[in-house]
Amino acid sequence: MFSPEGPSLRELAVQALSSVERGYDLLAPKFDRTPFRTPDAVLDAVGSALRRTGPYGAGLDLCCGTGAGVGVLAGVCRERVTGVDFSAGMLDVARQQVTPTGPPVSWVRADARALPFAPAFDLVVSFGAFGHFLPRELPGLFAQVRSVLRPGGCFAFPVVAPPRPGSPGYWMLLGFDTVMRVRNALWRPPFVMYYRAFRLGDVRRELTGAGFRVELQALPEFGRRPDGSPRVRLVMARLPDRPRRPR
Repeated sequence: MFSPEGPSLRELAVQALSSVERGYDLLAPKFDRTPFRTPDAVLDAVGSALRRTGPYGAGLDLCCGTGAGVGVLAGVCRERVTGVDFSAGMLDVARQQVTPTGPPVSWVRADARALPFAPAFDLVVSFGAFGHFLPRELPGLFAQVRSVLRPGGCFAFPVVAPPRPGSPGYWMLLGFDTVMRVRNALWRPPFVMYYRAFRLGDVRRELTGAGFRVELQALPEFGRRPDGSPRVRLVMARLPDRPRRPR
């Protein structure tokens, strides 16, 4: 799962016993050589889907990490692109290695649960970050996203179909989440990273409650499961346009 240039077992253990922020600061120099980075195939597929609905004005990559998603935004946004993350180490790597062509790019250190922006964005994306939020945090998180979007703005992120119960993938994710829960029961500070906590049905309900109109688009690049359902979907949560004033 890890390349020879990736983190050692000892480095991963130190990260896992740290806070989420400190853990990612430590992992940042080698993060892109781990399976935690969003694969290029997913980034490319999301970029293709957004190009079909764009272009957009200003874009925000929420929990941007080392900046892989900023390249997606740079391809569909015309005004500017911003990456926001609470790990200073991840942002340092992003600043050094992300040089997309297109609109100007800026980096901001902040918590996604308390975003320091006015309603200044037309598109917000996020890749692979939602396992770091507990289900009870979703209403506040989605309210924060809404607060930084302009009328008619869009919040987009990919969701992979969960593995079938009893499959190897199912047991792997269940085992990982169990280990994390035991770790957090025995060690402080907690390290929130639960792959099975972000459920599409709950997400749709919370997005709707936050005022979004939710659409699901299959990403055809990843095909379908034996039951015919898409392997990967793109959630497109849109805000209503500003009401027109009567003449």
